[in-house]
Amino acid sequence: MKKSKQPIPNITRQEADVLLELLRQPYRNQRLLAEQVGLSLGAVNRCLQRLTEIGFLNGELGLTRQAMELVESCRPGSAVILAAGAGMRMVPINHSFPKALLEVRGERLIERLIRQLHEVGITEITVVVGYMKDSFEYLIDTFGADLLVNPCYASRNNSYSLRLALDRLHNSYIVPSDLYCEENPFRPNELYSWYMVSEESDVSASVRVNRKRELVRVPQADAGNRMIGISYLLDPDAAILGEKLLKLCGERNREEAFWEEALFERDRMTIPARVVRGAEFMEINTYEQLRELDANSKNLRSDAIRTISDVLRCGQSEVEEIRTLKKGMTNRSFLFSVRGEYYIMRIPGEGTDQMINREQEAASFQAIRGKGICDDPIYLSPKNGFKITRYLDGARTCDPGDNGDVSRCMALLRQFHDLRLQSPYTFDLFSMIDYYESLRKEIPSVYRDYYATKEKVFSLRSIIDASPKECCLTHIDAVPDNFLFCKGPDGQETLQLIDWEYAGMQDPHVDIAMFCIYSLYSKSRCDEVIDIYFEGRCSREQRRKIYCYIAVCGLLWSNWCELKRTLGVEFGEYSLRQYRYAKDFYRYSKELTGSGSEEEGRA
Repeated sequence: MKKSKQPIPNITRQEADVLLELLRQPYRNQRLLAEQVGLSLGAVNRCLQRLTEIGFLNGELGLTRQAMELVESCRPGSAVILAAGAGMRMVPINHSFPKALLEVRGERLIERLIRQLHEVGITEITVVVGYMKDSFEYLIDTFGADLLVNPCYASRNNSYSLRLALDRLHNSYIVPSDLYCEENPFRPNELYSWYMVSEESDVSASVRVNRKRELVRVPQADAGNRMIGISYLLDPDAAILGEKLLKLCGERNREEAFWEEALFERDRMTIPARVVRGAEFMEINTYEQLRELDANSKNLRSDAIRTISDVLRCGQSEVEEIRTLKKGMTNRSFLFSVRGEYYIMRIPGEGTDQMINREQEAASFQAIRGKGICDDPIYLSPKNGFKITRYLDGARTCDPGDNGDVSRCMALLRQFHDLRLQSPYTFDLFSMIDYYESLRKEIPSVYRDYYATKEKVFSLRSIIDASPKECCLTHIDAVPDNFLFCKGPDGQETLQLIDWEYAGMQDPHVDIAMFCIYSLYSKSRCDEVIDIYFEGRCSREQRRKIYCYIAVCGLLWSNWCELKRTLGVEFGEYSLRQYRYAKDFYRYSKELTGSGSEEEGRA
């Protein structure tokens, strides 16, 4: 009968560290060994004694065949590099290339990480990509890497990226792509799973290392150990992680979760800490961190920073405290300071050059200058759309659910419309629908009944044309987010209407329709806002015309969302609701005229 193979004895983490050090270099003396593994002489002596007793070390303290079997079973086999995110905090350079391709000291971040993996014999490398995924294609030929695409990179955090790569985990390193590691963090041999943290204390950290070298959660106000983000997982721990990650990614409202959440069991991680010197591991999340690490990086060459320097007459190094603001639906904006003063810079988003006429925007600002509707920008380029404005401390946007806010916004709209300002540019709703549709080229609409819906909505043109109107400069994008409540020097709130990118000559009542559909209002709420604007004196004819505008504008922004989707930008519910406005308010406008039928509207 064949003799069964004896199981390999379990060893402690301290014993594993001693074994790994003896694998790296032969035993010389206990004192040197203790220094290398960070243990006391007594602890090292106990480890050596037990490792000898269980047959892992021989009389000369060399590794036995049994020890080498353990080493081989735990040897690193692959790596997964997470590189799908857009790196929104890297403004103003994040729109040019992915963060993983930043060049630091002559090397791209991801290339350095791959070379370091190769140095320890790991060639099975998966890179999970999403944002500007095509930029990574060269890694396949140059480094033999495998690319795995995360199609949900814009709406999900890296937990979803790792979920996609679960079948690639077998004795694997998990690596963020935004790290610059002075020394190689990877090793040819590992004996247990771990998660890497810095020895540095960090008030923003969410974990700390306890005496047992466990990683436990810390209260929000307490300091912890900075999370480096690199981890090593043996197969059994990877299997447990996989089960928990599948559950995490299936939970509602957990789209923003980091993959590390799946490592926790209650208040602590299920794998121990590997503590390293923080100075050797630099995470690059912002333009300023890159500048601090490598002031000569070619990636610091930014048209936006150069423009700020020229306009505000300052050195580029004086542009400080750069912080991304909420990403708009059209643009990316960031906050920055120069000599203690704060400003906001707008950078146009993907495909904006096709969708917005910057000379038209400049003409609109010229028309409203000095009218008390909006502060004048410090700088506005009609060529590339860069805009610099002063930062208004304590400002807030309109709450579309607050009647007080809505009433003030409608009053400002009336004030603006009553000025009857003129512009050489017109914003034609129907022409813009055709234009956005044409920019999709051969890509069909995602809505199966799009052309039937479009035909019905375009039939409303006759109602609009027959309705009384007096065209003037109209904001077009008069949505709650563009109404800014600001604290004045006397403590009183003033109100501004910002972002005039789409403004042009049009029926001003289009602005009411835009406010309603962006707020995702129900029909009854739309009626309430219409009544607020008209102070209860809206005629049936005017209401019908605004219903028509809601339908037309819904189809317009639905097309706009479809175009942005082809550029990799997804707007979720907003897109679907705009299409519903096109269909529903076509029906409501017909019902208000006494023509058409419910069946026709729902067809």
